[in-house]
Amino acid sequence: MSGNIEVVVLGGGYGGVKAANRLARRAGVSVTLVNPRPDFVERIRLHQLVTGSDDAVEGFGEVLGANVRLVVDTATLITTAERTVTLAGGGTLSYDYLVYAVGSGASDPDVPGAAEFAHAVADLDGARRLRSALGEAPVTAPVTVVGAGLTGLETAAELAETGRLVTLVCGGVLGPSLHARGRRPVARRLAALGVTVLEGAGTRVTEVTRDAVRLADGRDVPSAVTVWTAGFRVPDLAARSGLSTDSYGRLVTDATLTSVDDTRVVAAGDAGVITDRPVRMSCQAAVQLGTKAADTVLRRIAGKPAAPARLLFAGQCLSLGRQEGVTQFSSLDDRVNALYLSGRPAAGVKEIVCRSTLRQLVSGARKASSRPAGSDGRDPRPNIPA
Repeated sequence: MSGNIEVVVLGGGYGGVKAANRLARRAGVSVTLVNPRPDFVERIRLHQLVTGSDDAVEGFGEVLGANVRLVVDTATLITTAERTVTLAGGGTLSYDYLVYAVGSGASDPDVPGAAEFAHAVADLDGARRLRSALGEAPVTAPVTVVGAGLTGLETAAELAETGRLVTLVCGGVLGPSLHARGRRPVARRLAALGVTVLEGAGTRVTEVTRDAVRLADGRDVPSAVTVWTAGFRVPDLAARSGLSTDSYGRLVTDATLTSVDDTRVVAAGDAGVITDRPVRMSCQAAVQLGTKAADTVLRRIAGKPAAPARLLFAGQCLSLGRQEGVTQFSSLDDRVNALYLSGRPAAGVKEIVCRSTLRQLVSGARKASSRPAGSDGRDPRPNIPA
């Protein structure tokens, strides 16, 4: 393929930014990244935003290459036959290749009252609303966190460390993605922070009201502020655009991250799923998928066959407040094992992971920006619409 190649990246999360920067390093490739907001959100720090220990935001000027054009808007439709993306603001973008990296957000809980009375912490706006709600509630007011995955565990611990009276409703097992041995230090830390943990089948939430959470076993848990962390959802853009999706709405791809419907559409991050080989939604996966998505596009541009994605995992690390944490180790294929690290050393590991992930993006931006200006015929300055 000759001439200038236009690549549009939908989504400015970990996977999208990683892909955009890698693509922008190649001469003859013009990259446009579409994102609903003008800032990069450090999603792995959103639970810290809730308590004020971090704002969870970085300017795109820090993490995105200067020769990547930033369009602040939301994609509403992909028309693969015409290779165009329709934007909510009324514009249209044309592409030669599309990287689908729209990410994920809080699930829509199919529980009466949850949408009205529960707060999410899976996205920036939700985390900010939760912080505001907590600011309006007395410190002694009961707070209930629903969901005992990593987000729920981190949020419950973060709130409890600030003196909040927290109940964690598991709806089943505490830390289901962890090894049984790895759950023990989590339980000990939560107990030390004063978190009331409710486990078992009877703790499934059946209703949320303004001041309580009702459980399947009939109990009512007092709750002035309810936080819903049980599950994630992906945008319905792929399904709306007529592309194949799984039951969760994720774009279905082959092993090279290419849509099973169109070789010009490649996925990166939570919003895509490899046929018969789903990957756990995580920042750890997203940065690898972003790199792989870019490589798939670049190999297609060069007329070469794309290689299958091969992701390598080290484990799961979580902060339990600012002072302690747990690092759950795993095999390279993401299967957890009995090895873990806990306490202050694990909190240090989590902080190192957060900082190094951001440094990866900053480094990628610098490499992308080092490409000579004008090598694609485009003004290298990002274009941010008002």
